[in-house]
Amino acid sequence: MTVGYAVCGSFCTHKKTLEILKKFADSQIDVTPVLSENSYRISTRFGKAGDFVRDIENITKQKIITSIEESEAIGPEQKFKIMIIAPCTGNTLAKLANGITDNCVTMAAKAHLRNQKPLVIGLCTNDALSSNLANIGVMMNKKNVFFVPMYQDDTDSKPSSLVCDMDLVMKTFEMALQRKQIQPVLFG
Repeated sequence: MTVGYAVCGSFCTHKKTLEILKKFADSQIDVTPVLSENSYRISTRFGKAGDFVRDIENITKQKIITSIEESEAIGPEQKFKIMIIAPCTGNTLAKLANGITDNCVTMAAKAHLRNQKPLVIGLCTNDALSSNLANIGVMMNKKNVFFVPMYQDDTDSKPSSLVCDMDLVMKTFEMALQRKQIQPVLFG
């Protein structure tokens, strides 16, 4: 089985992303990484971009897809059985909900979904319960789209924020292969 695993710029979850990729590797599942331009090039207080890229390539033993041109081929080649975007930023979710394909992650998702195969979204965004709430509804209503369960991570400082439970990415992946949404999607 070949899995596409896209990573967006929710940098605080990148360490957990590496743990998930290791679980896939340990399970002998072939993962092709797709990194948003920001995840690929921006260093933050959570780590250096070059180290993150190196770690992903070492874990997956695959070249990272980083361009629209590379992502476009995912559809015609039917490259993945399933695709995961975790973390998925609110920006990426909004683009997917509104049909905007202007970067490698949105192109990869669009190319993958055209084959009517499952897409797992692990949302991590500070505006989930405000400006992105409508986009969550749109994506939850799309065929072949499955969400990693999410929760409010800091109701006092960020009352509109939701983050997916990165520990449930693998379980969501397993259920999405059966075309089932893990429940509950929202928890406290």
